[in-house]
Amino acid sequence: MTTMSAGERRERDRERYNANLAGCPGHELLAALSDKWVTLVLSALADGPLRYGDLSRIVAGASQKMLTQTLRKLERDGLLTRTVTPAVPVRVDYALTGLGESLLPVQRAIKTWAETHIEQVHGARAAYDARPAP
Repeated sequence: MTTMSAGERRERDRERYNANLAGCPGHELLAALSDKWVTLVLSALADGPLRYGDLSRIVAGASQKMLTQTLRKLERDGLLTRTVTPAVPVRVDYALTGLGESLLPVQRAIKTWAETHIEQVHGARAAYDARPAP
């Protein structure tokens, strides 16, 4: 067993929780939360529970496979719940958990920023694309 100095422990802990490093648990979570389908599903559920069919209409462009994978990932991460109601046909509802709802203010801020700055981004892209190739 190797003993570490206090400085070595601080460095180890700093690296362990630095989301810029691939080995950090936060790195994995940031990657998952930045997925566009995750963002769109969370946004769709912001106003309350929805059935799978409703989600598939709202989250336009997501294949059935992608939507199902995204819902499972969010359920596994504790951001939404899946409730099955026995009926004919079976009813499945998805709803945000408290943890999922806690992401909404951050998500809304990013959405507002994007809507406010889209013209500037388009202008920057056009200027970049118009530059002569190196």
